Amino acid sequence: MGYDVLRFPEEVDEELMCVICGGVLEDPVMVAACEHCFCKKCIGFWLARQKTCPVDRGVLGDDNLKNVPRIMRNMLSRLTLTCEFKQQGCEAIIGLDALMAHQEECDFNPKKLVECEEGCGAVIPKDEIVNHSCVRELASIVKMQTAQIEQLVQNNNEYKVKIENLENDVTILKEFIRSLKRQNIPRLEIMQQCIERNEITSWAESLNFAKVSRWGGIISTPDVVLQTVIKRALIDTSCPLSIADELMENAHERRWPVGLWTLETRQIHRHRYEDYVVRRIRGKQAILIMHFENRHMGDDLITQPGIVIIFAHGIEDAD
Repeated sequence: MGYDVLRFPEEVDEELMCVICGGVLEDPVMVAACEHCFCKKCIGFWLARQKTCPVDRGVLGDDNLKNVPRIMRNMLSRLTLTCEFKQQGCEAIIGLDALMAHQEECDFNPKKLVECEEGCGAVIPKDEIVNHSCVRELASIVKMQTAQIEQLVQNNNEYKVKIENLENDVTILKEFIRSLKRQNIPRLEIMQQCIERNEITSWAESLNFAKVSRWGGIISTPDVVLQTVIKRALIDTSCPLSIADELMENAHERRWPVGLWTLETRQIHRHRYEDYVVRRIRGKQAILIMHFENRHMGDDLITQPGIVIIFAHGIEDAD
């Protein structure tokens, strides 16, 4: 649904408004044939009922929609409006392109995550602090960790067998490589690359899937100290040394693909982030987006061998 026009201090051009909801376009898409623009959610609800353009009634299907032109995105990004939490006391006037980031961190946002000051260290929404209990929180953590320990013990023998089998396979392949070296077989380099790819794939798949609850918490320019901490965490997960340095170089926005280069481009592509296959770097507020698991994202949102993204908060293991 679009943004309420009353939130904008200046008059908004009609071309930037959705005829379905009457609000300023939010996450807009355009009909390829007639170039009419609508909020993505609005046109989605509309097409669920009838397959026609709301303006000219031309035949319309989901596959006839595309992204709006850059000039329209730029015009929208230059608009300013009040914060969603104005009634709670926020008096900020923010550019539309920075709205989501502001509202996530807004002090008047009842769902802003804050750390418990009573000692348990839990990070919870502000409006839940009044009902928060450190004892209950810690008891929940103990229960969860106990269950995880029991699960690990249960799977321990199975993991040992898998690891032993993998180690045997690697030993056999390495011996085969040594044999090929002695025979000077031309395809040796290709075989070595295949083994390295298998090692990388096995390592990445050993990491837990991650859940990102706050994409606005990205640290796009981590300093050397933070990068060192994350690299050590990578190595502790048995990350192949052949890619550890390259992955950490890809932890800075200057090495990210074009779709993640700037705050503006990240806002534009934010609705696509849920399509990433994401792994968590154990124990850290950081994720790993490997190229081989994300070929569906396209070259504008993924690069070789993968991307490391560090967050201030909002990362946990997926269920």
